[in-house]
Amino acid sequence: MSRQFLTFLLTGGTAAAVNFGSRVLYNQWTSFSTAVVLAYLTGMITAFILSRLFVFSDSQQAVHKSAMFFVLVNLVAILQTFLISVGLAYYVLPALGVTLLVPEIAHAIGVVVPVFTSYLGHKRWSFR
Repeated sequence: MSRQFLTFLLTGGTAAAVNFGSRVLYNQWTSFSTAVVLAYLTGMITAFILSRLFVFSDSQQAVHKSAMFFVLVNLVAILQTFLISVGLAYYVLPALGVTLLVPEIAHAIGVVVPVFTSYLGHKRWSFR
């Protein structure tokens, strides 16, 4: 693994923690599915700032162009996160008999899945 990918994992882990933690807060006032989307947006803003500062600091691309591609890459990732989180929470985990911490388990798995596709997309388009 490259140093850049390891730094991406660290900054992504921080953004994922922000995502996960904010979902718990948002879920106090909204439905689970709405909270997942709001939390993803909160984590995405965190990820953009950290990625630009620490992972792809040598990017020559203008910030507004990086932000545009960052959003596009994350549209794919949010779709992955949403489908996996909601699918697990409403269908898979209940079918397996899981009753404790279902939203937390489902969302944690949903957040982890797009790590690799996001890295490739950001490296190739967002911060080239």
